[in-house]
Amino acid sequence: MNLRPRRTEPPRVDLTPLIDVVFLMLIFFMVSTTFDKQTQLKVDLPQASDQQVAEQPDEKIEITIDAQGQFYVNERELVKHDAVTLRRSLEKAANGRVDLPIVVSGDRSAPLQSMMTVLDVSAQLGMARLSFVARQSEPEDGGE
Repeated sequence: MNLRPRRTEPPRVDLTPLIDVVFLMLIFFMVSTTFDKQTQLKVDLPQASDQQVAEQPDEKIEITIDAQGQFYVNERELVKHDAVTLRRSLEKAANGRVDLPIVVSGDRSAPLQSMMTVLDVSAQLGMARLSFVARQSEPEDGGE
């Protein structure tokens, strides 16, 4: 004896909550991509060309930061590795010119504070032409 009533129509799935969730996800992704574009950094990287350009050694200032965070200005190590010494050294190397480009080469394991010190000191001196040297990455082997 079967006491269960028979269903005459098949069960229905209500899609309204699913549509609400999809719209909420859409709004979330739209808002998060908008913030993502505002946080990108613009870095002026040096470009190589087929023509060789002869540059004089005094046309740019080279700052190198090693893995310990020590500064080298035009391949000369600074006595102290702080902002004051770096500022004096940049003033001496620039000889009063603020339009000289600064090329920063940093070790990949250099402390971030050292990079920020270079940015801060160059901004205080009014030197805005900074470029960072990076090594070109080798293509990865795909498939193995």
